[in-house]
Amino acid sequence: MKRKLVIAAAVAASVVIGTGAAVAFADDEPPAGVPEVRVVEPAAAADRVEVSSSKLTAAEVIAAALRHTPGTAVGADLEDDGADAGAWHVDVVEADGAEYTVVVSPDTGKAVGAPRDTDDDADDAAENRADLAALKGADVDAREAALAVAGKGAVTDVDLDGEGRATTWSVDTAGGGEWLVDVGTGKVTQDQDD
Repeated sequence: MKRKLVIAAAVAASVVIGTGAAVAFADDEPPAGVPEVRVVEPAAAADRVEVSSSKLTAAEVIAAALRHTPGTAVGADLEDDGADAGAWHVDVVEADGAEYTVVVSPDTGKAVGAPRDTDDDADDAAENRADLAALKGADVDAREAALAVAGKGAVTDVDLDGEGRATTWSVDTAGGGEWLVDVGTGKVTQDQDD
């Protein structure tokens, strides 16, 4: 749908300019010297947050990552810049504390890579095991936390948060909303700390 909008915008722009020619690009980068045309949908809020064109929800992405790399998801993040812009990174921890970052394609919903976090030192592995211990007996996992907040806006980030309070999932939405989801009860509250 967005590709059709970009093509329509390119045609409209060329008619307005009077050149009579339109160029549409299927890849991310237009050739040098050709202006890039972007179509931005109007937003009601003054502060707009651009979200990936991915039709996948955070919950679907987390499920796909766990099918690829079994373990416990302790975080999921929709990348907004760099080479992975638009892709999801899901942090999966295995029982021994080894952490993998599963990269999920926003177009297909399939894992396209799962590199092991080789920067892990003894402290990182211990922190990963502590995250697993905090989630032991929890009724709400990362996927369920994303589902719990989905009605508040498109979820862009889910992270385990155990610092300074009871263990919760910290969930961010595209409109800038920040929410906490209790790992035991699933209760959703707005994050007042930020």
